[in-house]
Amino acid sequence: MMEYQGYRAAVTFDDEADVFHGEVVNTRDVIIFEGTSVAQLKKEFKFSIDDYLKACEERGRTPDRPFSGKIPLRLEPEVHRAAATVARIQGKSLNAWIAETVREAVGNTIGKRLEDR
Repeated sequence: MMEYQGYRAAVTFDDEADVFHGEVVNTRDVIIFEGTSVAQLKKEFKFSIDDYLKACEERGRTPDRPFSGKIPLRLEPEVHRAAATVARIQGKSLNAWIAETVREAVGNTIGKRLEDR
């Protein structure tokens, strides 16, 4: 995962074309880039973000920023009660318990544990 100014990108390698493809993954807007070396890929990633922000400014448009970290969440009352109970048993706030549980699930899905923030 690459990161620049809060924007994160996922990278794949095309063995046939011998090129890296990158895509920013934490915005709704499509921001892509590519390079034939790691150094070029990093340079193009930064250029793509800077260019995106500049284009938004020139058009008077607010750029789509990375996610805020706030999630409106609706649960069935029984699930809400059970989650609050588990959090309390573990000596955590419900918010801390949910954040930890989601972090672990995401880490398991992408194959690595996300850093605690």
